[in-house]
Amino acid sequence: MIEPRGYGLDNLPFGIFSDPHDGRKRAAVAFENSIVNLDALVADRLLDGEPLRGASTLNDFLAAGLPAWRAVRARLQHLLGHGATADERARVANATLPRDAVTMHLPVNVGDYVDFYSSIEHATNLGRILRPNAEPLLPNYRHIPIGYHGRSGTVVVSGTPVRRPHGQHKPPNASAPSFGPSKLLDVELEMGWIAGAPSTHGEPVSADAVREHVFGYVLLNDWSARDIQAWEYQPLGPFLGKSFATSISPWIVTLDALEPFRTAEPARDPEPLPYLRARENWAYDVELEMLLQTPRMRDRGEPPHRISRTNFRGMYWTAAQQLAHVTSNGASIRPGDLFGTGTISGSEQGTQGSFIELTARGSHPLALPDGESRAFLEDGDTVIMRGAAVRRANSIALGEVIGTIVA
Repeated sequence: MIEPRGYGLDNLPFGIFSDPHDGRKRAAVAFENSIVNLDALVADRLLDGEPLRGASTLNDFLAAGLPAWRAVRARLQHLLGHGATADERARVANATLPRDAVTMHLPVNVGDYVDFYSSIEHATNLGRILRPNAEPLLPNYRHIPIGYHGRSGTVVVSGTPVRRPHGQHKPPNASAPSFGPSKLLDVELEMGWIAGAPSTHGEPVSADAVREHVFGYVLLNDWSARDIQAWEYQPLGPFLGKSFATSISPWIVTLDALEPFRTAEPARDPEPLPYLRARENWAYDVELEMLLQTPRMRDRGEPPHRISRTNFRGMYWTAAQQLAHVTSNGASIRPGDLFGTGTISGSEQGTQGSFIELTARGSHPLALPDGESRAFLEDGDTVIMRGAAVRRANSIALGEVIGTIVA
C-alpha cells in the first residue's frame, strides 16, 4: 500500500481549507500532520504573499507566476525548517492546525477542464476490448494528443459523494434505447495538472514553457458511465457519460516538489511534429494505486482492497505536449484550468486504471477477499485513489481522492 506520508519540507502542497470555528475558506500548505494557514502568515507579516491574503481559491496566487510561487515556497521552507528563529517558530505555531481538524475544498476555481487520452496502454487495452477484430490503436493516436473539453462545473473535491447518473443507453440486444440509471458505472485513475500563469489568446504556448504555465499536479478520478457513453459518443465524443462528476484531490503538488522524480519519457514512433517536441523530459516516476471498499466491507470494519497499482511514468504524451497542443490553435489557458492526463494504465492485469479494463467490460468480474465480486460499481461502493513519488528516503505524497456512489 502507498503510505500516507511524504508531507515534509520537500513537498509543501497548496490547498484551500476551512476550520470549524468560522467556516471561512483560506489558503494553506500541508506540512507533516498539520496545515499551515497562509492567510495568517501574510497577516502576521511572516510571509510576503499578497495574492494569498483572504483568498478563498488559489487562482490569484497562480496568476502571480513562477517567481512568486518559488519565493513563497522558499520562505515557507525556512519558516518550517531548522533555520527559523524561536520567534518565527512560535508565530508559525499560532497559524498551524491539525490536518484532520479542517475541511478541505477545491483548491482553485476551475474555469476550463480538458481531459486527455495519453496512456498508450489504456488506449490499446480499450481498443482490444471494444474493437476486437480491428487495430487497437486508431491511426491518429501516435501523432496527436487526443482530448475533449469536459464540464468544469462538476469538478468536485475528494470526499464529495457521487450520484449515479441517469441517461440514455442501448444494450446490444435492445431494439431501442431506454432512459434510466447507469448500470456500467466506472472510474478512471488519472492525474491532473493545474494551469498557472495565463497565456494570451491567439498565441500558442511552447512545449518548453511548462514551468511557467503548469503550477502542479493533483490526483483525478474521471467518473464514467460506460453504457451512456457507448450510446452517445458517436460522432462527437464524450458528453453525459462523463460530465456528471470529476473528483480531484485537495492538495496541489508543485512541479518543484516533483522535480527529483522526473524521468525519461517513453520512445515515440514516429517522432512528433516539431511543435510537440520539448527539450526536457516531463515524465514523472509516481506510483499510483486504486482501492475499493464495498458497503459490506465497510459494515464489517474491513479495510479497502487494492484492485490496481500502476505508474505515471509511461504516459505517451506529457504535460509539455498537452500544453503545446491545447494552445496550438491560439486557445488560451487561465490560472486554475484543469487538464486530466487520461486514464493511467499498464499492459499487465492489475495495472489498469478502470473497471472496463480490469474486468474486460464486465465479462470477468473482480473477485474481492470477502467473497463479493464487482464488474462495475454498485451503490455504496467507495473508490480510493492514492499517489506518491518515492525514491530512497525521499517521498512526495499526492494524497488521495475518494468518492462514494449514492443512488
